[in-house]
Amino acid sequence: MTPFTARVIEVIQQIPEGKVMTYGQIAREAGSSRAARQVVRILHSMSRKHQLPWHRVVNAKGEIAVQDDESAELQCLFLQSEGVELLGNRRIDLETFQHHPNAD
Repeated sequence: MTPFTARVIEVIQQIPEGKVMTYGQIAREAGSSRAARQVVRILHSMSRKHQLPWHRVVNAKGEIAVQDDESAELQCLFLQSEGVELLGNRRIDLETFQHHPNAD
């Protein structure tokens, strides 16, 4: 496992319940601001193994980015169960629910 991958896993594990982070934000926190797609790959391949709270990761617009309807619906349900309010089109108000590791 690369140091970047290990750091991404660590950042995702630290997202608190009821908060979200973006793919790009996680990449920046892990040390590579241009690696948002790598974060997607890590989430896809390692969520189960490392018990990552994958549902707390959204795109830069605060939208659920999962393409599979069933998984997207599951993500919405998980977030709502943690108190995250969804706006229309599976969108989250980042001003309210975005986690900022160094500010929270």
